[in-house]
Amino acid sequence: MTPRSVLNRSLLALAGLVLLGGGLLILFPGLDLYRRHDLVPPAGWPLITPDDVLLGSADRARWSSQGWWWPAVIAALVVSALLALWWLLTQLSRHRPGSLPVGGTPPQEGVDLRDRALSDAIATEAGALPGVGQATVRITGRPAHHRTRVRLTLTPEGTPGAALGALCEGPLRTARRSTGLPDMPTEVRLHVVRHKPHRVE
Repeated sequence: MTPRSVLNRSLLALAGLVLLGGGLLILFPGLDLYRRHDLVPPAGWPLITPDDVLLGSADRARWSSQGWWWPAVIAALVVSALLALWWLLTQLSRHRPGSLPVGGTPPQEGVDLRDRALSDAIATEAGALPGVGQATVRITGRPAHHRTRVRLTLTPEGTPGAALGALCEGPLRTARRSTGLPDMPTEVRLHVVRHKPHRVE
């Protein structure tokens, strides 16, 4: 799981808990559940019966008459909008490097290699390895800090150790030699094709 995925899930979980808790605090008095089920409302919570309001007329007049009230409300809304915009832009930002330098960093003679072309070449060579039924490759990250993610689906006759060794000595070594990159951080996931058991007589 990438740091971005962890951050997204954490923010979504936190927002979900806040919305769920606030919704329950408003739903309980609206349905008069405190009285019907003899529940004790949170201390100091103004909404207890269906006729209660969160902010009465006196409270609204008292806060709005303060000189700092409206600037604070506007500042909070602006900060919330900026945070939401920042989060949206991070989701729309590129997850793939686009192109990789050939011959190291900086690239020799300005030659770049598209990440999709390199991933397709690795996948084609990996899919032809013994014991491998299918291979998919995806390159993520920035050009200077990219990561290669390989997913191998092994045939029933394939073994993980042999497939992993063949991948490192074959397609990945070829990719490093072709691009001139000294290091290609790689994450490999192995899956085995399920097959029906054969009856032996």
